[in-house]
Amino acid sequence: MGRRRRKTVKIVKKKLPRVFLCPQCGQQSVRVTIRSPNLATVACGNCELRADIEGPPGLREVDFYCRFADKFYEGAT
Repeated sequence: MGRRRRKTVKIVKKKLPRVFLCPQCGQQSVRVTIRSPNLATVACGNCELRADIEGPPGLREVDFYCRFADKFYEGAT
């Protein structure tokens, strides 16, 4: 007789998205390109909406996208 094997539980780490939802056309086609530590270009591949977003060093793609979406809904972009 042998003992029962333990069931291994794999922990799935969630990853941050690379492509985001466009606030203008609604498609999943917005890419963020970080050009320097405090400047990023946010562009939609579908409707050609584009903006350069500034922020403090250390921000990630998600943070620049959120700033972009906030500016769009304010009417600044």
